Amino acid sequence: MDSVEKGAATSVSNPRGRPSRGRPPKLQRNSRGGQGIPLKNIKHLAGVPLIGWVLRAALDSGVFQSVWVSTDHDEIENVAKQFGAQVHRRSSEVSKDSSTSLDAIVEFLSYHNEVDIVGNIQATSPCLHPTDLQKVAEMIREEGYDSVFSVVRRHQFRWSEIQKGVREVTEPLNLNPAKRPRRQDWDGELYENGSFYFAKRHLIEMGYLQGGKMAYYEMRAEHSVDIDVDIDWPIAEQRVLRYGYFGKEKFKEIKLLVCSIDGCLTNGHIYVSGDQKEIISYDVKDAIGISLLKKSGIEVRLISERACSKQTLSSLKLDCKMEVNVPDKLAVVDEWRKEMGLCWKEVAYLGNEVSDEECLKKVGLSAVPADACSTAQKAVGYICKCNGGRGALREFAEHIFLLMEKVVNSCQK
Repeated sequence: MDSVEKGAATSVSNPRGRPSRGRPPKLQRNSRGGQGIPLKNIKHLAGVPLIGWVLRAALDSGVFQSVWVSTDHDEIENVAKQFGAQVHRRSSEVSKDSSTSLDAIVEFLSYHNEVDIVGNIQATSPCLHPTDLQKVAEMIREEGYDSVFSVVRRHQFRWSEIQKGVREVTEPLNLNPAKRPRRQDWDGELYENGSFYFAKRHLIEMGYLQGGKMAYYEMRAEHSVDIDVDIDWPIAEQRVLRYGYFGKEKFKEIKLLVCSIDGCLTNGHIYVSGDQKEIISYDVKDAIGISLLKKSGIEVRLISERACSKQTLSSLKLDCKMEVNVPDKLAVVDEWRKEMGLCWKEVAYLGNEVSDEECLKKVGLSAVPADACSTAQKAVGYICKCNGGRGALREFAEHIFLLMEKVVNSCQK
């Protein structure tokens, strides 16, 4: 074939072990993160389902004719389709604990004679960028490699294992202790990081993901995140927020945040006093979030489709402009946007209901609380860990600050 774009497919699969060089893959179990996290591949990492990070990168790379997720689970299938991927339903024969990624790929190819090259991407590598995949495609297309896999450079000294009755002392494996090199004087070593394996069809049909004319692709260390092996979930979230790929659209500095009152600022509960006055509650963390946003120059406004009591809302002393009893939220937000002379990319929106869907899809940055309705969740780029009225606004504020830091850093380069 002449190019990777024609007849090429990528599959995103559940990690079931990595292939050894020149041999079929063997099952590898991990003590951290694997089967211990239920439905890990769709667990939210930094507000996005884990599998969504690699699907976004694969689709935006533009080098694949089709992007597929191999799974036997309905929920994973639904998430994959939400992100624009097609789904190959694994048979029971390749869905066993002993099944490998290669087994699933071979089965996939038996249904797709048009595919000549497969890029097997692991869902547990959320810092993958489209440029990585584009460069690998060029290696196959321009340099004629049959297989390419990802590696990362590490500067780690290795020692032999002590085994009673076999080896009583340890020995250096890759250094001379008498002449320990400084990091800057040593090139380090290359390790597979499991992010992806590209191979031509004829190799896969022979039982290999690595073989023929082989090459590695060295990923940047900060992009080499393997949740199965290297780090715990909270640390992975921080790495993804700083180094992950967020889409083709470049972020603009946020100037206006609009927050739905019911279910976002509050938990949606309404209490009525004996004299028929409405009582609502909010989290102090969210009030602090609003204060921090305003101090950073971001206007915060509140909106509700319900005829809330403005007197009750004013008593919260949040000092925010608000509109209540709004039948068309998008029209009001659009009016606010024009009033401030902003483009949609400079607007952020926190919503939780069907009535927020259009606003969530229109703005530059959108989020919902963890307990938002499914329609709203499908429309956003970030799903908070916190529920509405329980810190979601503060969490979204922190997310905005981090992304704005990325905007500033990119402008300084």
